[in-house]
Amino acid sequence: MNTMIIDGLSFALPLFIMAIGGIYCEKSGVTMLAVEGLQGFGAFVGAFAAVLVSGAFSGNSPAPFYIAMCFAALGGGVFALLHALLCLRFRANQVISGVVVNIMAMALTAYLTKLLNRVLFGAASDKFMLTVSARLTVPGLSKIPVLGAVFTNLYPFELVIVAVALVAWFVLYRTRFGMHLRACGDNPHAVDAAGRQVNHIRLAAIVICGALSGLGGICFAYSISANFSASIYVGYGYLAIAALIFGNWRILPTLGACLIFGLARSGGYRLVQILQMPSSFQDLVMILPYVLTLLLLLFFSKQNGAPKALGEIYDKGAR
Repeated sequence: MNTMIIDGLSFALPLFIMAIGGIYCEKSGVTMLAVEGLQGFGAFVGAFAAVLVSGAFSGNSPAPFYIAMCFAALGGGVFALLHALLCLRFRANQVISGVVVNIMAMALTAYLTKLLNRVLFGAASDKFMLTVSARLTVPGLSKIPVLGAVFTNLYPFELVIVAVALVAWFVLYRTRFGMHLRACGDNPHAVDAAGRQVNHIRLAAIVICGALSGLGGICFAYSISANFSASIYVGYGYLAIAALIFGNWRILPTLGACLIFGLARSGGYRLVQILQMPSSFQDLVMILPYVLTLLLLLFFSKQNGAPKALGEIYDKGAR
């Protein structure tokens, strides 16, 4: 049970921070299907930064890890400007724009990874190798039966994600900016009438989504594979979108959905180990969160509470 909780959290929390980014974007009225591409491009930038600075620190220094997180958020935010340009400036279809961003991110990062490895490091590789992130245990709390697993063998990024999530919740529900952002998704004309620039608020929401997606991407790179490669694009972005839909575009219910996905994944792996099944079955276990997504769609799709203006191109003259 402890192992299942520990591994489930390390998968669920990066998924959660990406889903929060999606909530910000869609609450502002912009459909966000580009989370997959944003997390991949952010992870690429963060991993490249970590590789560049790794030689300046000792082998067990956590500095490259934190530098990677900062640059991943920056890279994801900057790449999100492409989605903002297409949706806000050129008024392109937001669904198509998201798909384009995903495809472009996958192709661009695969090409750049090989190019930079060859030119800068003289290596014919399609990966940026990262160190395995250290883990920490909270003394005392880790001794609590069952619940103590939450405080055992934590990745440092899990604490960062919890802190960022708390700030994101406060900004969205307790500040004027958050109120204006949520109003943009329900009644953008009212926001405009109040003297606020709808597209400026939506631009900020898209950039925030990119930054949080990039942060989630580098966390996956450090925790799951210890490297950056094309394997980062395995559907986690779409799973984050599913989580925010099941969470009804609210942060706390979305956390619950992410925990369900994380525990389904880790529970499946644990079941394979207990039953001593062949290792090939571990690959099959990876589909469990997606099967769960389909089941949840069957039962909860009618309780959809999407923002009223989601996906609508804002036309100031249409009031």
